[in-house]
Amino acid sequence: MRELKGRVGLAIAVWAAAATLFHLWTAGFGFFEPRTQRSFHLMFLLPLAFLLYPADPKRSPTDRPSWLDGLLAAAGVAVNVYSYWQANRINLRFENVDALTTGEWIAGIVATILMLEALRRAVTPVLAGLLAIGIAYLFVTEYMPGMLNYRNMSTEEIVETMYLLNGMGMYGSITGISATLVAIFIVFGAFVDASGVGRLFHNLGTKLTGRQSGGPAKVAVVSSALFGTISGSSTANVFTTGSFTIPAMIRLGYPRHFAGGVEAAASVGGQIMPPVMGAGAFVMAEITNIPYSDILYAAFLGAVCYFFMILVNVHFEAKRLQLQGVDPRDIPAWNTVVADLHLMLPVLVLLALLSVDYSPHYAGFWSILTVVGTSWLRSGTRMGPGVIWHALVAGGKNMVIVALACAGAGMFVACLTVTGIVIAISTAITSVAAGNIFIAGAMLMITTLILGMGVPTTAAYIIGASIGAPILIGLGVPKLAAHLFVFYFAILADATPPVSTASYAAASIAKTGPIRTGVSAFRLAIAGFVVGFSYLYTPSLLMEGPPLEILGQILVNLLGLTIVAIGFSGYGRGPIALPLRIVLALAGLLLALLETWSPWPRIAIEVVILALLFYVPGLFGRPLPARPAS
Repeated sequence: MRELKGRVGLAIAVWAAAATLFHLWTAGFGFFEPRTQRSFHLMFLLPLAFLLYPADPKRSPTDRPSWLDGLLAAAGVAVNVYSYWQANRINLRFENVDALTTGEWIAGIVATILMLEALRRAVTPVLAGLLAIGIAYLFVTEYMPGMLNYRNMSTEEIVETMYLLNGMGMYGSITGISATLVAIFIVFGAFVDASGVGRLFHNLGTKLTGRQSGGPAKVAVVSSALFGTISGSSTANVFTTGSFTIPAMIRLGYPRHFAGGVEAAASVGGQIMPPVMGAGAFVMAEITNIPYSDILYAAFLGAVCYFFMILVNVHFEAKRLQLQGVDPRDIPAWNTVVADLHLMLPVLVLLALLSVDYSPHYAGFWSILTVVGTSWLRSGTRMGPGVIWHALVAGGKNMVIVALACAGAGMFVACLTVTGIVIAISTAITSVAAGNIFIAGAMLMITTLILGMGVPTTAAYIIGASIGAPILIGLGVPKLAAHLFVFYFAILADATPPVSTASYAAASIAKTGPIRTGVSAFRLAIAGFVVGFSYLYTPSLLMEGPPLEILGQILVNLLGLTIVAIGFSGYGRGPIALPLRIVLALAGLLLALLETWSPWPRIAIEVVILALLFYVPGLFGRPLPARPAS
C-alpha cells in the first residue's frame, strides 16, 4: 500500500474517511435499498484500489499515483455513480429479457475491466486470474466438452450477469454482505486497534504465560488469539503482534522458522476465535440465515482445541530446547494490565447486544461509539481528534481488500452458477465419494486449500461454500457444520505451504525461509484439520447435545491433540525417538478422529498413553540434563 503525504495523501485520506463515515451512518440509521447501498460501497472503495496500490508492486510505497491511476479511479467512481443513478430502472427491468441500453453496455464492460485490475493490484493476481478465466469460459462454453459444456451465451448476457444482476455478480448478495455487515466490523477493528487494545492483549498475555517455559511463544499465542478475533485478518495480525513476539521468541532460543510458524498459526486462528471472528463469519451468517450469535457459540470449542494444540506444541518445544520464560523485569504488574482493562468494554457491549438479538451491524455501530466513550475513562487511553481521524482513515483503507474480494468472488460464483458448473462439480464429487462423508470432505478440503492459497479467506470461503456446502448437506451433514468445515479450510490455507500468506509475512519478520516457516505453521495448526473433520461427524463440538457428550468430545480432542503435539515435538518427559514419534502422532490423530467409537473408550486409551509417557520412568525418554547457566 502506498504511504502518501502532502495534498495527494490528504485527499485520499479524506476519501477513505468518507467511506468509513458512510458505512457508520447507514449501520446506525438504516441502509439504502440494496442496489444503492452496494453502489455507494464500491463507489468509495473501488477507486482506492488504484490510488493506494501501484500497478507494479515493486514500486516504492512513496510513489505518487500516476495520471493513469487517477483516470482509473475516476472511472471507478463513474461506473458506480451510474449504477446508483439508474438503480430504480435496473431494479425494475426484467433480467435476461430486457435489452441493455448503451450506457449499461459501456458501464458494464468498463466496470468488469476495472474490477479485474483492482483485484490484481489490491487483492491478489490469483483471484483476478480466476475471474478472468471464469469470464473467458462464458464466451466459449458452447465449445467445451463434457460437464463444462453449456449453451451459447451472448456478450450482452455476460455483461448483464457481471454488472446488472442484483442477486449475483458485482452488485450481488455477496457484495451486499460486504457493504453492510463486513464493513462495519472492519471499522470496529480499526477503532479498537487505535484505542490501544493491542497493548492490553500483549500485557495480559505476558502476565498470564510469560513466566512459564517458552513464555514469549505462549504470549504470542494468547495475544494473537485475542487480537486476531478483532482484526479478522491473519496477515494484519502477524504484522501487528508478530513485530514484537517473533523477535522475543528468537532471543529466547526458539529457531527462527519455528518462531515465525507460531505467530502465523496463532494469527490464522484469530479468524475462528469468538467473539468477532473474521469477515467470513458474517458472510456465513447471511448465506446460511443462521444468526451470527449462534455461529459464535458453535465455533467456541473448536477455537479452544485449535489454540490449545498450539500452546501444547510450544510448551514441549520449549522443554526440548530447555528454554525459560520472559525476564521477570519485562512482565507487567497487574495494575498495568488493569489500567487498560476498560478497553474491553466495547467487546462486552457487542456481545451483550448480539445476545439480545440486535442485528450485528447495529451492535457493531454502538460498539464503535463505545470504543470512543470508554477510551476517555482513563487519561492514558483517551482518543482525541487525531486518533479518531486515524481510525476513520484506517477503516476506509482496510475495507478495500475485503470489499473487492467479495465483489470478485461474487462475480466468479456467478460464472459457475449461470452455467451450472456448481451442480456439475457437486454431482462429480458426490459420485466419486459414493456417500462417504470422509472422502467427500477430503476432496473439498483439498479444493478449498488450493483456492485459499492464493485467494483471501472470505473469497475462498464463498467459492468453496458454493460448491462444497450443498454436497455435505446432501450427505446428511448439518448446514452449520458443513459451512464451518469449508470456513476452517479457507482459513487454514493461510498457514498451509507452499503458498501461505501468513507464513510469508511471519518469515519476513523472522528473517528466515517462508517454506520452513510454512511447514512449522502447518504442523502447529494441525488441530484445525482435526476440528474441521470432527464437525462432519458430531454435533457435540458445535455445543449441541447433552452436556456429557459435549464434555467427552472436547476431552477426546484435547487429549488426542496433546499426544500429537508430543509426537511432533519429539519430547515428553524426555527426548523421544523418531519411530515412536510417528506412532504417537498417528495414534493421537486416529483417536481424535475415530468417530465410530464413543469418546469415552478413546479418552481412556489417551489417558493410558499419557500416563505411560510421563509416569513410567525411562520408558519413553529421560529428562535432559539441565542446561548450564549462560
